[in-house]
Amino acid sequence: MKRWVAWLGMLIIVGLLFGTLFVDKYFDIQDKMEKFANMPEPEFPVTVLETQSTNWVPAIEAIGFIEPNQGVTITTEVSGVINKIDFESGSTIKKDQPLVNLDSDVEIANLKSAEARLPAAKAKYARYQGLYKKGSISKEAYDDAEASYFSLSADIESLKATIDRRTIKAPFDGVVGLRNVFLGQYIQPSDDIVRLEDTTLMKLRFTVPQTDISDIHLGQDVEIFVDAYPETPFSGKISAIEPAVNFQSGLVQVQADIPNNEGQLRSGMFARAHIILPTLENQITLPQTAITFTLYGDNVYLINKDDKGDLRVRQSVVKTGERKGDIVHVLDGVKAGDTVVTSGQVRLSNDAKVHIVESDALEAPAETPML
Repeated sequence: MKRWVAWLGMLIIVGLLFGTLFVDKYFDIQDKMEKFANMPEPEFPVTVLETQSTNWVPAIEAIGFIEPNQGVTITTEVSGVINKIDFESGSTIKKDQPLVNLDSDVEIANLKSAEARLPAAKAKYARYQGLYKKGSISKEAYDDAEASYFSLSADIESLKATIDRRTIKAPFDGVVGLRNVFLGQYIQPSDDIVRLEDTTLMKLRFTVPQTDISDIHLGQDVEIFVDAYPETPFSGKISAIEPAVNFQSGLVQVQADIPNNEGQLRSGMFARAHIILPTLENQITLPQTAITFTLYGDNVYLINKDDKGDLRVRQSVVKTGERKGDIVHVLDGVKAGDTVVTSGQVRLSNDAKVHIVESDALEAPAETPML
């Protein structure tokens, strides 16, 4: 009996303890619920932009490498020792200007010897011609004299051509690069002497998908950008379009001529090409920060006033097109005059209350800070 009374007392004490905790927790939760119910609706800061109609110039994007109008690595057709160099590295060269002379003393001596024998051979040929007409000599003797004369004349022309080949000349106007040979050096055919390029007009060769063939034509304007001058557009025109499409890749090659009056472009440069298409009027553009890109589609937040005059956001699905830098061409989902959220979308949802703030946090600085 005493043991049962003891157990009952312990149960009562435990019950009182748990009851006290429950009541305390209950009133605490009730207090928090009341505070939460009386809390003001959260209001999120956002930056906005009022959209306006503008003209949009679409372009087909492509990449390629710059080539010179003409470019060749000067070499030699014959072997020999260099006895004269008539150019300096990096100089401007005119067509047919001598660049390198190879030693040709032996060829010149052989030419003088042949030219010394030519008058006698010519006189013999003329004399035998007269004697043959009179019947004083045989046809065989006349033919030998004729062959000797014309053979010696051909040898002289051959020696002149050989001597001329030993003077290496520029095939066109241009600028030479770094000289790779020296006086007294023995060179052989295919040895590089210097690179010569005509850089007054550069060519950009690139490829476009066959689906874009209908949008390109000869004479169409093209702008290119290179990494050396990222903010400077170089203008040119399409000069050639490959007549056949590559059946494996579905691409067609295109060539554009780019004037290089200031000499900024160099062959081998990587370039990004913008093929300019007809201007589209009354288009909507937005900064890229205004658009939320998701797997389910692209959307923006539009701001409207409710019945109480508070600013609230509404999510709108948009269809985007081409991008230029941080500007996006919006095809559908936004119209002129809409107020679009440009930053602060992370915490937003439909009907969220917002207030507009002025912030330049998204603007690119005029100068990149030093680390």
